Amino acid sequence: MSAATLACAAAALVVAVPFLALSSLAGPTTAGCTEPKPSSSVHQASATTDIPSTYFALYRAAGRAYGISWQILAAVGYVESRHGRGTDPGIRSGRNHAGAMGPMQFLADSWRTFGVDGNHDRRRIVYDPADAIPSAANYLRHHGAPTNMKTALFAYNHSTSYVALVLQQAARYGTIAQPPDRRCPPATSNTDPSPAATTSRTAAKIITFARAQLGKPYVWGAEGPDAYDCSGLTQRAYRAAGITLPRTTFDQWRTGKRVSKSQEQPGDLVFFNSGPGSSADNPGHVGIVIGNARMIAAPRPGTVVQIQRYRQRQDLVGFTRAPSQPNN
Repeated sequence: MSAATLACAAAALVVAVPFLALSSLAGPTTAGCTEPKPSSSVHQASATTDIPSTYFALYRAAGRAYGISWQILAAVGYVESRHGRGTDPGIRSGRNHAGAMGPMQFLADSWRTFGVDGNHDRRRIVYDPADAIPSAANYLRHHGAPTNMKTALFAYNHSTSYVALVLQQAARYGTIAQPPDRRCPPATSNTDPSPAATTSRTAAKIITFARAQLGKPYVWGAEGPDAYDCSGLTQRAYRAAGITLPRTTFDQWRTGKRVSKSQEQPGDLVFFNSGPGSSADNPGHVGIVIGNARMIAAPRPGTVVQIQRYRQRQDLVGFTRAPSQPNN
C-alpha cells in the first residue's frame, strides 16, 4: 500500500504479459470446477517457485471466503512484499517510511478497521500472513471487489500504476496451472456456498443480506445499516427473510428450535459461550451458518462483519433454527 513497495515491485516485474479480461479475475468460479488447461513447463515452474506453498493456500482460502480471485490476492501480495520474502522495512517488523506494515502492507488505521483474525487464534497480527491475507481480501471486498476491482485496488493504493501492475501480475498467475496436489472439489461440494446453492429460499435471503454486510464494523448495540453487533446482524438478516427474532443473543438462543451438532444447515444460527454474561447454557455470541462449517458474524469491537470457521472452536455451544425456517 506504499509508494516504496510499488517502486520495488515495478522494478522486479520485468516479464511483459497480456492482460486478462477483468471479468475473469473478478471472483472464483462458483458454478462449477474446471480443470486448468496444460501450460508450459516454464509457467508451471514459476507457479511453484514464485508463490510459497503456505501463501498459496492462504490466497486460495481467502479468495473463497471473500469471493475474490486468488490471483488478485496473490498479485497484491507479490507487489507489496514478494509474498513476504521482500527485504524492505515493515514487512516482517516495524513500518516503512509511509507507515505500512506486514506482507500485505497495511497502514495502522486500515488494519484497525479491516484486520481479521484469519487463523482464529484470538489475535490479529499484521505481520502474520494468516491474518494479513484475509484482511486484504476483506479490505478489497469492502471497497468494491469483485464487481469493481479496479476501484478496490485503487483504494488499496492510490495509484493507477499500482492497479495496472497488480492486474498484470494477476494475469500472469491466471496462466499458471495449479500445483498437482490441488484438486477440484467433487461436483456435489461447495466450499463457500452461495445463497443460490442452498436448499432453502428463506436461508438464501438470510445469507444474501448477511453477505452484503461483510466488511462493516462491529459496534456494540448497533443494528445497521452501517455497523452491527453480533445479534443486531442476525436479527436484521432474519428480518430480511420475513422472520422476527428477539434483539439479544440470549433471547435468540431461547427462541429457535435446537439443532444437533453436525445437523446444522445454511441459515441456522450458531451460538458460542463468549462475551459478558455468557455461559454454557446461556451463550452470548451468535453467527449465521452459511455452510461447510463457516458462518458470517460480527465478532467483537475492533473487527468487522466477516466469514469465520466455527467447527473447532472450544466455545461452540450449539445451533438453532427459527420456527419459520424450513427444514430443507
